[in-house]
Amino acid sequence: MAKDLKSLLESDNVSLGTWSQIAAPEMVDLIGLNGFEFTIIDCEHGFFGMETAENLSRAADAVGIASALRVPANDPVMIMKALDAGIRHVVVPNMSSAEEAGRAVAATRFGPHGLRGACPCCRSGGHFIRNWKAYVAEEEARVGAIALVETREGYENFAEICKNGEISAFMFGPFDLSVSMGLEGNWRDQRVMSAVGDMVNRAVDAGRTVIMPVFSPDKSECSEQIADWRSRGVNTFVIGSDKILVADSLSEWTTALA
Repeated sequence: MAKDLKSLLESDNVSLGTWSQIAAPEMVDLIGLNGFEFTIIDCEHGFFGMETAENLSRAADAVGIASALRVPANDPVMIMKALDAGIRHVVVPNMSSAEEAGRAVAATRFGPHGLRGACPCCRSGGHFIRNWKAYVAEEEARVGAIALVETREGYENFAEICKNGEISAFMFGPFDLSVSMGLEGNWRDQRVMSAVGDMVNRAVDAGRTVIMPVFSPDKSECSEQIADWRSRGVNTFVIGSDKILVADSLSEWTTALA
């Protein structure tokens, strides 16, 4: 049985995941078989649509790992499609205001409390086989929106964003934040790391869950970053991406055999 992301987020144990940007179920197999506990299917920067994303989520289910889906934008239609496909958590990029956070959460909830369309003939609903009332109760308890804060505006508004108690977890994007701050991708700049650290501290102090991307291709640097974030109360990490991990492995082979 596949791991449940909600359970991973609520655990005090360290959980490692990655991004799925390669449109191949076999890659998800390899992610799971090599010890990762979840993957985030990337429909923002991955060049594939919802049909492929659904198959990648099936691969995650088959190999026993949890999955989430990064939607291209804070679009209720895309959020609802992801949930109907049986992917229980969505990562919403460029979260920049409390209003945007509320809109994302509303798309994950059925009426009368939200905007999600009610259709029992979808994968998450068991294709009209499951009892609707029981399905809604289970779905409402397990689905969620993860806010990816990665802009200067999002940083400036984070105190208000963090007040939305229905956001499942918060992620922070140092690379995008550096671009938004005019630092041209220099995510190691002290101003970027200070802003990210400030948001992490605010979230942890408020009792909220944080998922931290760690995307350096240098394993030692990744290990140091994880140790630092763990000391600040973070237990869930997204390591590189499938492309970074594969590229690093290929480079190791060609370097060793040259």
